[in-house]
Amino acid sequence: MTYNVNFATKWSDFDPNRHMRHTAYNEYAAEVRIRYFSAQNFSIEEFTKHNIGPILFEEYTSFRKEIHLGENITVNMKLSGLSKNNERWKITHEVFNEAGQLSAIIKVYGAWIDLQKRKLTVPPAEANHLFLNTDKTEDFEEIMVKSKS
Repeated sequence: MTYNVNFATKWSDFDPNRHMRHTAYNEYAAEVRIRYFSAQNFSIEEFTKHNIGPILFEEYTSFRKEIHLGENITVNMKLSGLSKNNERWKITHEVFNEAGQLSAIIKVYGAWIDLQKRKLTVPPAEANHLFLNTDKTEDFEEIMVKSKS
């Protein structure tokens, strides 16, 4: 399933050089992830109900083309890695400017955390479907997780 979100950028997204500030790209990518989970019937209320949340270990952004003040953007989401138990995941976002040109690639490596124990956790069975139909990148990989001893 291709998942894209279109955004009208806002004044606060831009820096004095009149192009989108670097952290704004990552904020839009985070918004896409949360909207995706919600579209999969696992909204923020479900996270709260199960006392879990997504966390990031790494976030890497590669900038390709400027986005200028007033441009609309499109941000997609593809799965680039997943552990067998769905505990850990890698997601790649592509950000396109209004002309449809690739402006940035954002790669995140994350997992689920139990918000009470403050430890990584396997998501509940109700969340097992989250990544089933997500488009995968060409370099998709299984994430190997060391057993906890």
